[in-house]
Amino acid sequence: MKILQVGKTFPLVGGVDKVIFELSNGISKNGVQCDVLCASVTKEDCFIKINKFYTIYATGSLGKFAATWLSPRMIIKLRKIIKEYDIVHIHHPDPMASLALFCCNLKHKKIVLHWHSDIVKQQYLLKFYRPLQDWLIKRADRIIATSSTYAYGSSYINKYIDKTIIIPIGVEVNYSLSQDLKQQLKDKYLGKKIIYSLGRLCYYKGFEYLIDSAKYLDDSYVILIGGTGPLENKLSKQISKSNLGNKVKLLGKIAENEMGTYFSECTLFCLPSIEKSEAFGIVQIEAMSFSKPIIATTIKDSGVSWVNKHGYSGLNVEPKNAKQLANAIKSMCDDDVVLKQCSLNARQRFEDEFTSNLMINRVLDLYRSL
Repeated sequence: MKILQVGKTFPLVGGVDKVIFELSNGISKNGVQCDVLCASVTKEDCFIKINKFYTIYATGSLGKFAATWLSPRMIIKLRKIIKEYDIVHIHHPDPMASLALFCCNLKHKKIVLHWHSDIVKQQYLLKFYRPLQDWLIKRADRIIATSSTYAYGSSYINKYIDKTIIIPIGVEVNYSLSQDLKQQLKDKYLGKKIIYSLGRLCYYKGFEYLIDSAKYLDDSYVILIGGTGPLENKLSKQISKSNLGNKVKLLGKIAENEMGTYFSECTLFCLPSIEKSEAFGIVQIEAMSFSKPIIATTIKDSGVSWVNKHGYSGLNVEPKNAKQLANAIKSMCDDDVVLKQCSLNARQRFEDEFTSNLMINRVLDLYRSL
């Protein structure tokens, strides 16, 4: 059995990339050939042999358009190597990968479509991509949805529930802890409850509402937001204009060797996302792995509030509501018994549903069934 995963970028850029490489790494360690074909974020091709059963083929790109890296060489490469594989596992949304697959001879090939998210923002461009997307959905032998909520809530794949399988995203959390940073945080925020959030500073993350929630929190709280993105200047001005600089800090890009420390030292983690583009929220399960309660939002037809089980691993509030975010934060932090229990439950939910091994074994079982 030989598997080819197709989609997204190298080096890793976002959550879908993490899933692709987590799967390929884990599956190859089980002695199953599992290679990756994706777009390079540079103009140059990049081929890397990770181990005996895992090679990355990253084809050079002309640039990025509408969140898609344009790599015509991906089509050429896929046509050349597809005959070597039994199963092609394609990750959506990625119009470039879909086009490459459409241009290939798929006779006798099993296709697994991993549906990470609907296309939400680029509705105008979706009109042109829709025929290719519909072809891909129909052609797929199996569709993976990351939550039952998204499977039934997506108007594109809910017509194909009979061939859809629910496999939640899983991660292997092996972040190291920086003792220097740990001490810095303790010294700087002594006696304060640290509310941590992490993600790309973009339209669907809802960080503006998390910033506004600080208006309803007293000085015993501090909100730390990690990440970079197109809204960084706008959010910085919002903090300054609202005189919230003493309660909200934009941390910028978090170094890999510091990631675990912020999770470890926060009181709880908050994911204030507001649009269905946030289909799952991988950062939630990373925080859960550190036994951190979650404050998240109930986005219609998104899996975010399914990941964070309300009243168990944390609390879910309506999107775009700063006051509800603040009230949820306070109700969690003001009750030591609830905070401790949700901390334990968060770790338990991670172990029950969201480990890397669970995801890998579920996907391997799917492959074998095909």
